[in-house]
Amino acid sequence: MGERQEKQDSLMIQEQQDYKKLYEAEREKTEVLLAKIEEAEKEIEELDFKLKRIKGSFAWKLSVPLRKVFHFYEKTRDRLTRYGSIPGVLRKVRSKIRERRNMKSHGTASFPSPEEALAQRETVFERRVLYSILVPLYNTPENFLKDMLESVVNQTYENWELCLADGSDAGHAYVGQMVKEYQERDNRVKYQVLDRNYGISGNTNKCLEMSSGEYIALFDHDDILHPAVLYEYTKVINQQGADYIYCDEITFQGDSIDNMIVLHFKPDYAPDNLRGNNYICHFSAFSRELLDESGIFRSEYDGSQDHDMILRLTHRAKKVCHVPKALYYWRSHKASVAQDINAKTYAVDAAKRAVHDHLRDTYGWEVKVESTRAFPTIFRLRYPLLAKPVISIVIPNKDHMEDLSRCVESIRSKSSYENYEIIIVENHSETKEISDYYKALSHNANIRVVKYEDEGGFNYSKICNFGVSFARGEYVLLLNNDMKIITREWMEELLMYAQRPDVGAVGCKLYYADNTIQHAGIVIGLGAHRAAGHTHYKDAKEHLGYMGRLCYAQDVTAVTGACLLVSRARYDEVGGLDESFSVSFNDVDFCLKLRKAGYLNVFTPFAELFHYESKTRGMEEGEKLRRFQNEAALFREKWKAELDAGDPYFNPNFSLDYSDYTVK
Repeated sequence: MGERQEKQDSLMIQEQQDYKKLYEAEREKTEVLLAKIEEAEKEIEELDFKLKRIKGSFAWKLSVPLRKVFHFYEKTRDRLTRYGSIPGVLRKVRSKIRERRNMKSHGTASFPSPEEALAQRETVFERRVLYSILVPLYNTPENFLKDMLESVVNQTYENWELCLADGSDAGHAYVGQMVKEYQERDNRVKYQVLDRNYGISGNTNKCLEMSSGEYIALFDHDDILHPAVLYEYTKVINQQGADYIYCDEITFQGDSIDNMIVLHFKPDYAPDNLRGNNYICHFSAFSRELLDESGIFRSEYDGSQDHDMILRLTHRAKKVCHVPKALYYWRSHKASVAQDINAKTYAVDAAKRAVHDHLRDTYGWEVKVESTRAFPTIFRLRYPLLAKPVISIVIPNKDHMEDLSRCVESIRSKSSYENYEIIIVENHSETKEISDYYKALSHNANIRVVKYEDEGGFNYSKICNFGVSFARGEYVLLLNNDMKIITREWMEELLMYAQRPDVGAVGCKLYYADNTIQHAGIVIGLGAHRAAGHTHYKDAKEHLGYMGRLCYAQDVTAVTGACLLVSRARYDEVGGLDESFSVSFNDVDFCLKLRKAGYLNVFTPFAELFHYESKTRGMEEGEKLRRFQNEAALFREKWKAELDAGDPYFNPNFSLDYSDYTVK
């Protein structure tokens, strides 16, 4: 009898093991299929995006004139999709009208008057910097060369030298002749004819050999400088001790800078933005001492030698200063990158290598650099995970069984990251269905329900802090209960940034159920209450964003607490969420505390979730409205200095009344 029982037990154990192996095999197959489905969805989205571009092109319209009416219908429908609704389209139209109207003030209208120019020339600075402006010449068109030279000669700050190294071929002898004419009139123009063309980096290094300035400035041979740019740069050197300076820029076409096609108003120094996109670009000036530390131009990065140099210089700089004025005019013509990156396809590969090598040298990590659909030189970075620590997902909840179950099940079925725990903070629920759901979850080893029993009224900050106190993970992920996961690698995408020693909070891209954007980073001071607001709010999911900002990870002042990853050590270091903010602004306040402690906060568009509930809640009123207003006032009081200074990642040329980067 005992022997038979032993055999039965042995068979049962064997069956269990077989079933376990079968389950594991099926689970692995399911994971592979889910990965393939996600890749297919991404490919479909990419192809759909490209198809829309083709249908909107001039060639398409020209070749099918009989379908103009249909095309107009398609275009209108696309705009409705892109901007969410007819009001969304109207918002965008109004934004473009405002932008076109305000463009004029940034062209020749912004040049100093004769009286202002004289006052600038007569300004006596304590530190009278000598600038060496480096311009490598190569077969420069005559009109471009004249415009470039005139823009330097007409600078209101006059302590400069122009270093020109000419690699032009014999068919462009006029380049040397024209420069020599300027030399005869102005001894600040230095000129050297090269024995051959050494390439863009080699030619620039030849310019550098001619220079004697305390600061070096990089200038392209076909572009134009604002007459006050060196004056403005000298001010920030004297006032702030800047050793690296850059400004905003305008892309123009034709013979006049007033023919503007793009206004690029930039954020202050943002290392993650710079890695994903060379947003600094023009007009860079930096101390010779900084250049000596970083090294000269490297020919292996020709085509993106500026990006390589800017990454190295800014990383070592003691004080990077951004002058938020359009002081550089980038000419768009057939052979320029400003018009078409395909004019210099080698530049894309060079830029990828520059970013990869910079991150390898900075962190010792092999980071994958990939082009995005926005532009070939706007990059998605894939940092390697150094480890796979436990992530504690903290979800506050009261009732809302449908929301919570959808959230939890999407985490369990969609997430590729496996080393996590879910802590549901039960907050005075009343329904039987949520109680039954909690019981059903109790069979999962990595899900816990902890009961928050404070009777002092609803306080989201207290609830989250309470939940975090139970966390076993090295990282804490605050998550609302009304979420649904879209991206399988959402936790990896967040963790790859949160693991960095210089990063505090990391946030994701959130959509409403209608595929419009709910969150893509937070700007302080934005909105009617001048406390904080979301950028690109209610834009369509596929929108590229201002200057491609919805297509690369970037530094932001704050991210929403609806989905926020941070290391437990940093959460504790800044004291968690401030319980003075019971409902609103606790996440923004938390992020500002992290920034004050010296950390960067990062938004990544590559971790995507749906955020269902909040769009349907409507305007707050009565007691809720009063509470919101009180917390907004508390936030403005606590962070007055930061609000007065302005959000460093939101250019002061943008209006704080709009979330779509509308120019003032």
